[in-house]
Amino acid sequence: MNFGNLRSGSFTLDAVATTADEQQIRAHYHALYNAWGPQHWWPARSRFEVIVGSYLTQNTSWKNVEIALRRLRAGGLLNLAGIRTIPLRQLEVMIRPAGYFRQKANRLKLFVAFVDQRYGGSLSRFFAQPTQELRQQLLSLKGVGPETADSILLYAGQHPVFVVDTYARRIVERHGIATAKTKYEELRGLFERALSDTQPRTANPELDTEFRPVPHAPSPMSLVQRSPRAQTYNDMHGLIVATGKLYCLKSTPRCEHCPLQRFLP
Repeated sequence: MNFGNLRSGSFTLDAVATTADEQQIRAHYHALYNAWGPQHWWPARSRFEVIVGSYLTQNTSWKNVEIALRRLRAGGLLNLAGIRTIPLRQLEVMIRPAGYFRQKANRLKLFVAFVDQRYGGSLSRFFAQPTQELRQQLLSLKGVGPETADSILLYAGQHPVFVVDTYARRIVERHGIATAKTKYEELRGLFERALSDTQPRTANPELDTEFRPVPHAPSPMSLVQRSPRAQTYNDMHGLIVATGKLYCLKSTPRCEHCPLQRFLP
């Protein structure tokens, strides 16, 4: 679909189509939640662990990230002071399982230096900034693209920003909601408009147990208090991750048992 007329502010048939797409995304959210309930994403013990995971998950699998995180945790390094003081070469060795370890080690050092210089080493002061201002600051850092910035904002800072990852894009493309040419910011806006007034759900006691993805165990960060809007974005993204990992695969999608199968065009 074409989003061009929406940016000009004129009300056209494109705006009507967008409303239909928003309804479709809301229907996806309810279908997934009814089937599987909360996925307790992001699994982490602290805000800084979420930040480190957001950097490390770039261009690699979460399984590899978990290995690197375990190594950092065992070394007592999942905190600002740990990354600040560890020699760069040693940090590279610690996160090597996550791939691109030289780039990622350098960028983690840059992030800590930024927080130190701008916010006196305080993540609380950092996350207290207005969402859009903080997002622009994150995007100005080397190695931080929109998905990484939004992951940090939503999962570490509890800011109401939706994360558009590869799984989300794949699902909406296959369901005719977007195309490969739809830009990240357009998709983020679409998800946020669709879910902004949707209240967080409670788990269905009759969940599909045979084909249900196994959710992560609740973690301190998955259980943290957040606004209803941020909670809905959190739940939806976690459900999309599960859908992408188990059903909406890149080459051989398994649509038969997916809760979203009935929405395919």
